Amino acid sequence: MNPATTRTSLFCANALRKPVEETIMPAFVRATGQPVEVVYDSTARLLERINAGAQPAIFLGLSGSLGRTQPPRGGAFHAAAHIVSSGIGVAAAPDANAPSITTVEELAFALTRCRSVAYSRTRPSGTYFGRMLQDLGIADIVNSRATFVEEGSTTSALIDGRAVLAVQQISELKLVPEVTFLGPLPAAVQRYTEFSTYLCSKAANENVATALFNFLGSSLARSAYSAAGLQAY
Repeated sequence: MNPATTRTSLFCANALRKPVEETIMPAFVRATGQPVEVVYDSTARLLERINAGAQPAIFLGLSGSLGRTQPPRGGAFHAAAHIVSSGIGVAAAPDANAPSITTVEELAFALTRCRSVAYSRTRPSGTYFGRMLQDLGIADIVNSRATFVEEGSTTSALIDGRAVLAVQQISELKLVPEVTFLGPLPAAVQRYTEFSTYLCSKAANENVATALFNFLGSSLARSAYSAAGLQAY
């Protein structure tokens, strides 16, 4: 395969889609003139593709996640320092009265009084949220009428009326302008998830891949991450 005709590929977790798609990739293409094929999905789905044989030039996903892939594909990538961390937030349905969630007490009140809360039981934000409900002693109440969304954005349940509140990574909630973003979980119960970039040592367009790898950690990229509700390093 001729590297000159091979488009550089990037696998990017959905939590970083907004800054990458709207700001970082357009800026990179303008600066280099090099097109990039980008695939956005959950980290778990992207890892499934890698385990099935896909080998993107860059992988941008949960820190440490490539350690779960089967050799030798996971070993074909080199990890960078962590790029960003993402907190968990809460969004409300467009027509719902927006409750305050600035304290743990307010959050617990909102979760136990609303008709239904949408979250995932399998993704990092949702699995943590489930444990948080247990710790707060409100799991039985909330889960008895919760809406579990295992694929896609939990905000889908707000838009179609299945739920009143939705919990997910802040940057993913902010991808959906139709809903009302209420804010992050209170600091006392907040949990951050870290994301890293990985460079494939076998990338066809090595120079372009390296340039993109570095660009994803540039000052422009950090500003875009911050604007999307992520904490950039």
